Amino acid sequence: MSLFDKKPAAGKQDAAEAANAVTVSPSGYDLRPISDSLKQTRAEGLTAEERRVLLEHGTERAFCGHFNDNKKDGVYACRLCGLPLFRSTAKFDSGTGWPSFFEPFDASHVRNISDYSYGMIRTEIRCRRCDGHLGHVFNDGPKPSGQRYCLNSVSMAFFDNGQPIPQHVDAA
Repeated sequence: MSLFDKKPAAGKQDAAEAANAVTVSPSGYDLRPISDSLKQTRAEGLTAEERRVLLEHGTERAFCGHFNDNKKDGVYACRLCGLPLFRSTAKFDSGTGWPSFFEPFDASHVRNISDYSYGMIRTEIRCRRCDGHLGHVFNDGPKPSGQRYCLNSVSMAFFDNGQPIPQHVDAA
């Protein structure tokens, strides 16, 4: 299922979630979901692989991602909407072949979704603003969190420290 597929009718849980939705994160970023038309416009600039991973919940091959060995100081943001996701200071070498982080830029910027695909029980992580697929989080990371956020490089864009991160949101 892609981000553009029709979503089921909102249930009680969805209505309660929407009523309690936070629109600005503690770090000051707009968390309102972007419109389908903005998603489609932004998706036009993605490569086929970026669309497959971000929009169709795919996974890039291990040790192939361009950020796996990135050692620069900066921020990793969502490739589709620009929401900051992880800082380079939280990145570590997990040996898995995917960029790994022990904590997000702001916990409210990622959503955790139960994932039962491929006969496994895992926790998928998605961008809070655009719902793009980022990767998975596991409970085998280093201290202080014990978490390993395992990301697809094609789901992210990197910005050097001090470089502005363009935000792709609908007009208020």
